[in-house]
Amino acid sequence: QVQLVESGGGLVQAGGSLRVSCVASGRTFSRYAMGWFRRLSGKEREFVAGIGWSGTSIYYADSVKGRFTISRDNAKNTVYLQMNSLKPEDTAVYYCAAESRRGMVTMRINDYDYWGQGTQVTVSS
Repeated sequence: QVQLVESGGGLVQAGGSLRVSCVASGRTFSRYAMGWFRRLSGKEREFVAGIGWSGTSIYYADSVKGRFTISRDNAKNTVYLQMNSLKPEDTAVYYCAAESRRGMVTMRINDYDYWGQGTQVTVSS
């Protein structure tokens, strides 16, 4: 069983930056692909960014490309999402997720086996 715990959410003004982190339990984190998803109010959960087990394969949603950066530190069992130039439409609950079967980056929500509890990010205009 893998537990994922997000942190770093909060309130920020439009144009500002925020970094959210996700720490995973267990000794096999380095084998997992990791992803960040978000749920905007009243909408389905959507893909934001994903990173393969080695950190060399990375995908971004078009809506965040050029503004958000995903990274991972396998020694710390942690994945990060650096969010710059934030917009009010980025306001959402952000979730990290782990894909444990292949370790290959994926945008498909159903490929992820484990989920964190989420952290709220609010961007004021």
